[in-house]
Amino acid sequence: MIEAVVFDVGETLINEQRIWQRWADRLGVTGFELMGALGGMAAMDRSHSDAFRLVRPGFDLDAEMASWERDDPDGPRNHFDTADLYPDVRDALAAIRAAGRQVIIAGNQPKRAYDALVAMDLPADSVHTSEGWGVSKPDPAFFARVAAVAGRAPAEILYVGDRLDNDVLPAAAAGMRTVLLRRGPWGYLHAERPRAAEADAVVDDLHAVLPLLERLA
Repeated sequence: MIEAVVFDVGETLINEQRIWQRWADRLGVTGFELMGALGGMAAMDRSHSDAFRLVRPGFDLDAEMASWERDDPDGPRNHFDTADLYPDVRDALAAIRAAGRQVIIAGNQPKRAYDALVAMDLPADSVHTSEGWGVSKPDPAFFARVAAVAGRAPAEILYVGDRLDNDVLPAAAAGMRTVLLRRGPWGYLHAERPRAAEADAVVDDLHAVLPLLERLA
């Protein structure tokens, strides 16, 4: 039986549209151009930073982040807040908790994302970030930490995310059950791939997770 449900963050709980638009503004291109480049990188299994270098050759992520912080120290930059939360998140997580399951948030995020997520007061038992742990998906050590903080055997954990490479496949390799969420650039693309069939389910929103738990039980 699934005793804990663990959620990725970007494009699972958080709509990153405003973040990408801020990046487009910073890079001096339209949102359409940047999203097109991001979609291309996603289709080729390349990093989002490659999309930045595509629209601005010679782009240096660390240098740009430092420069952006100097230019706009009090602005949102590439941060998120409650306004970026997908509308199904609170109700879906609350329903899963009400059904007696543990709810954990754990994704590839910087430390500052922890404060933003905690400030949202989501119906979750704990929040964790890859930078806080010092290990990122798809490293197996990340999923070992997931199991450790849940205090559950991997087979008792369901991991929910929008990507095959970072979420579904490595979580399944760790012995967990998995859900592929079909939203965001990676989610739609990855749901069309043959290996999407390796997920326990492909869903369009988080409200579908609780009925899945009941079927898996």
